[in-house]
Amino acid sequence: MTSYVRRAATVAAGALALTVGLAVPALAHVTVNPGTAVQGSWTKIAFRVPNERDNASTTKVEVEFPTDHPLPFVSVRPVPGWDVKLTRGKLPKPVVSDDGDKITESVLKITWSGGKIESGQFQEFEASVGPLPKNVDALEFPTAQTYSNGEVVKWADAPKADGSEAEHPAPTLKLVAAEEGEGDQHGAASASPAAAAPTVAAAASDDADQEGGNTTPALVLGGLGLVAGLVGAGAGITALRRSRG
Repeated sequence: MTSYVRRAATVAAGALALTVGLAVPALAHVTVNPGTAVQGSWTKIAFRVPNERDNASTTKVEVEFPTDHPLPFVSVRPVPGWDVKLTRGKLPKPVVSDDGDKITESVLKITWSGGKIESGQFQEFEASVGPLPKNVDALEFPTAQTYSNGEVVKWADAPKADGSEAEHPAPTLKLVAAEEGEGDQHGAASASPAAAAPTVAAAASDDADQEGGNTTPALVLGGLGLVAGLVGAGAGITALRRSRG
């Protein structure tokens, strides 16, 4: 009987470890949500900032905006308990927009401060931006996360050459080409901030869909974990039958 108990416990522990290992998510990073937008369009993005420290809270978030492909119009949504500052300035060198306009100044950085993101929590900082460049595949937003103990984590690493994730990847917004029939809509949205309102609202809806779509990997991992548990249980029953025989 003692042999059976030890054998069953070993099998159960192995199955539990495998299940937990599959279910634990990857280390949280600062990200842009949704992670994809249409080239040439207006969109709403949220910088999602999780607190990864047990002994400190996040007190400041600084997001740098691209200067090689500047975004002409940027507005922010107020976050209760946080102060926000848009820093505008001259670009390192003038940039010609998709419409042929010469851009010499743009938003260089957005800083949120004065609030707190406690351990085990996250906060989203939203901005409406546009028009997005038409001939670029992605925009990076290097971010500095400051903790109450003085630690500063810089999320600014470029993707690795082998395709694996960097230790502190820069939040990245991927840009895709407009599908057929969308060109007029996004072209009109680019005309002025006022014309962008319908597109921004649509982006908010897309954001919700994106969040729902992101549950698929979790469901897959959960299914794998359940299978592992069933395998462990089956092994335990088999071990019991053999010990009794």
